[in-house]
Amino acid sequence: MLEGKKVLLAVCGSIAAYKAAFFVRLLVKSGAEVKVIMTESAKDFITPLTLATLSKNPVLSSFYQNENGEWHNHVELGLWADLMIVAPVSANTLSKLANGAADNLLTAVYLSARCPVMVCPAMDLDMYQHPATRRNLKTLADYGNIIVDAESGELASGLTGEGRMAEPEHILEKVKSFFQQTQSFVGKKVMMTSGPTHESIDPVRFIGNHSTGKMGKAIALELANRGAEVEFISGPAAHAPHHPLIRVTKVTSAEEMFEAAKAYFETSDIGIFTAAVADYKPETMVTSKLKKKERALQITLVPNPDIASQLGAMKKKHQFTVGFALETDEEQVNARKKLESKNLDVIVLNSLNHEGAGFAHDTNKVSIFDRHNKEQHFELKSKVEVAKDLVDFIEQSLNG
Repeated sequence: MLEGKKVLLAVCGSIAAYKAAFFVRLLVKSGAEVKVIMTESAKDFITPLTLATLSKNPVLSSFYQNENGEWHNHVELGLWADLMIVAPVSANTLSKLANGAADNLLTAVYLSARCPVMVCPAMDLDMYQHPATRRNLKTLADYGNIIVDAESGELASGLTGEGRMAEPEHILEKVKSFFQQTQSFVGKKVMMTSGPTHESIDPVRFIGNHSTGKMGKAIALELANRGAEVEFISGPAAHAPHHPLIRVTKVTSAEEMFEAAKAYFETSDIGIFTAAVADYKPETMVTSKLKKKERALQITLVPNPDIASQLGAMKKKHQFTVGFALETDEEQVNARKKLESKNLDVIVLNSLNHEGAGFAHDTNKVSIFDRHNKEQHFELKSKVEVAKDLVDFIEQSLNG
């Protein structure tokens, strides 16, 4: 199952470090090539000799090999791996990863890694539930890292509850599932639009909307984690994905987004239009700041290009396109109209009438429709989970 896969296991100081021996053995038996990094405190719980013997590779724990100054290249380690797994990750190292610290070999490799990263927390239940820990785990998830939630059971403190590192067998299943998924979109090129557009009124003011780009980011990361090469065209948004298979192009206006999308769409297999493009823009932009006056201000608005519609008209037979519809009235009727008018293969509907859905939220509630009258309706989920549902739907559609 894992033949030819390169797995970099990072072990932190935690009582759960003893499980690393079992996990390395399982990885090797499954055919993976394994290298191990340890923090200095991890050595208090398990010896490097044990992990070196089981992995059949030297264990690394510091930047320097000896007093002669030979050093371990953290960049090369990050480039070598197909998957980096931090198991267990302690509360201390979790905080460092979330905040970009690089004070040891493990954290420096993490910051250099171009491969996906899987994180398996282990700590006492109160530490695991602390708001700081929850925030750090969410931050890592937002970076695109895969979080393997801690399990419930008896803890080292004698308490019982969540905080136990997932059992090695369970983590191995996650690893196998990850590598299975990463094959499904290999060789596929995806063009995506995401975020809002800003249409300038004057040098200070603009017409825009409340889109944050969170949904687009989650979809791009899910596609890249399954092997797709993604051209990610983003309007002014704070949320951009970070992944070696994702190239981000920043734009501001709808015209700029259209030109970038048109350039990349030509060579794409899949086009996904998640951006909340402003429908209108000022007919002219004033070059100096408008001063407030007592009388009403009148601005003439003209239509922006309909990016999904115009690229849909250019679509070739092999290309597959996905659009989004955010509706408030007659949601399904309007979504299906857009499916036809924009020559889409799939449209994703979400409604502002559903609490927790739409702009700015970390959650969304969607329905997905395709040209063959297939439809799926989902409950409120995190946008990361919604992205998985959508990519699953696309994969099923492409496979017939």
